[in-house]
Amino acid sequence: MKRCDWARGELMAEYHDSEWGVPVHDDRALFEFLILEGAQAGLSWETILKKRQAYREAFDNFEVAVVASYGEKKVDQLLANGRIVRNRLKIQSAVKNAQRFLAVQEEFDSFDRFIWVFTGGRTILNSWKEITEVPAKTRESDLMSKELKRRGFTFVGSTICYAHMQATGMVNDHLVSCFRHAELCQSVHS
Repeated sequence: MKRCDWARGELMAEYHDSEWGVPVHDDRALFEFLILEGAQAGLSWETILKKRQAYREAFDNFEVAVVASYGEKKVDQLLANGRIVRNRLKIQSAVKNAQRFLAVQEEFDSFDRFIWVFTGGRTILNSWKEITEVPAKTRESDLMSKELKRRGFTFVGSTICYAHMQATGMVNDHLVSCFRHAELCQSVHS
């Protein structure tokens, strides 16, 4: 079974096989990925995956309304939590982004309805042969980043937005040689 080159090790292979590139339309899950992608800035995704359960526990299972209500005392508790990335700006960003996320939900009835507009409401099916062909950002991620920043979100640069799009199945960036590429293309068309 051929996988994308980056899916090495048990944890990364499991994530690759079961989650990466699968379309996500659940707001809680979209919020989780948004926060985790921001936390990952400057770090490896494997590092974040290893801390994912700790993040779920520390951030109240990514219940957006709860995270939006965090005050300085909770931020200080999170900064003392050695099981997550202890970066004040990233933690404060998670709280601010939760507040902005709620505003988007109120305006669009769901974050899902808002975020999927950037791909026309469908998965963009790419056909990369080599890992070197996969872009770090695209026109769509540039537009997403610009709009999220305009709405007050932070840690949402174009590269982070593109990683979010890959993780949540807004794009299928599995290499064509990877067994998941065809599976996900088929599920999108069925």
